[in-house]
Amino acid sequence: MIKTYVKTILLPLVLGSIIGLLTNNNIYFNSLIKPALTPKGFIFPIVWTILYIIMGISYGRLSSTNKLDNNTKYIYYLQLIVNLIWPIIFFTLKQRFISLIWIILLAILVLLMIIKFYKKEKWVGLIQIPYLLWVLFATYLNLFFFILNK
Repeated sequence: MIKTYVKTILLPLVLGSIIGLLTNNNIYFNSLIKPALTPKGFIFPIVWTILYIIMGISYGRLSSTNKLDNNTKYIYYLQLIVNLIWPIIFFTLKQRFISLIWIILLAILVLLMIIKFYKKEKWVGLIQIPYLLWVLFATYLNLFFFILNK
């Protein structure tokens, strides 16, 4: 069981870290006009680390209790892939409008994941709510980065 949790926590953490290192474009980010409520840069990796750990715990719980079906696995991995592609679109490709559409897709997928997880085990879905709230906050930021930096 511990092996399952190690794998399910490490996967999003490692992938998120790799993407974070590859897309760390402080010069680009610092050149943008920032919307109100934009957190200091050091906040983002802290929050994402916590969210990836929670994501891994939820998925690990469902995996270790044999409550995963193919549809739930699909939604989980799809939202993870969409999550990991967003920084590439925003920071590397510098496509603020496309990244806005992409993050809205992510929010929808996270909501679907929460619903799927909740149906399997309530607390597993509920602990994903901070992830959804952070993605919605990131959507607000992305929207205003787009508007303010045309």
